[in-house]
Amino acid sequence: MTDDTNDLSKRHIRSFVLRQGRVSPAQQRHIDTLLPRFGIPYAAQPLDLEQAFGRSAPKILEIGFGMGDSTAAIAAAHPENDYLALEVHTPGVGNLLKLIDEQELSNLRIIQHDAVEVLRDMIADGALDGVHIYFPDPWHKARHNKRRLIQPAFIAKLMPKLKSCAYFHSATDWEDYAVQMLEVLSAEPLLANTADGYAPRPEWRPLTKFEQRGIRLGHGVWDLLFRKR
Repeated sequence: MTDDTNDLSKRHIRSFVLRQGRVSPAQQRHIDTLLPRFGIPYAAQPLDLEQAFGRSAPKILEIGFGMGDSTAAIAAAHPENDYLALEVHTPGVGNLLKLIDEQELSNLRIIQHDAVEVLRDMIADGALDGVHIYFPDPWHKARHNKRRLIQPAFIAKLMPKLKSCAYFHSATDWEDYAVQMLEVLSAEPLLANTADGYAPRPEWRPLTKFEQRGIRLGHGVWDLLFRKR
């Protein structure tokens, strides 16, 4: 078997650690009442996205939505698109469900599972019009860099899932991860950079509170926007 640092096999290196975050009563209530409606259980079989959303529309995958504030804002601003949002941490799932309820969003679905396995087992080839990966865990210690999500093997496995001209958009506030992302994405022959290096922040990605605070303190944020050839 190929070493699992270079292959998305059944034993891939996970890019996350499950933490026992506190789930608020409101988050738990929304999980109990809304996850059956807006959640999709993980299953090792292809998912019919048009059936899952009940319509034909562009399908955007978001990997690692955190607490979901940006995800909800993007979905609200772009009702013409459908968004499949992946997250492993329960408080974030509960919070996004709360936002879905408050904003009456119908174009969001959630899968609470490892994104690599969802991509491998559930997303059909040519199903996606775009992918968002915003502020993934930087695993900033050098010995942990192998856990970073954006690696050549992951991008290679993602390519068949994208339609022709579909976009890949990521952002990070860790400069060395930005450098790695640019190297990895530029080396993928099926991707073309839409910018000369890093891209301006697209209008569809709202500034997070954390990001706004970092900008005020002089911290950098790097966006990368590529399209499939």
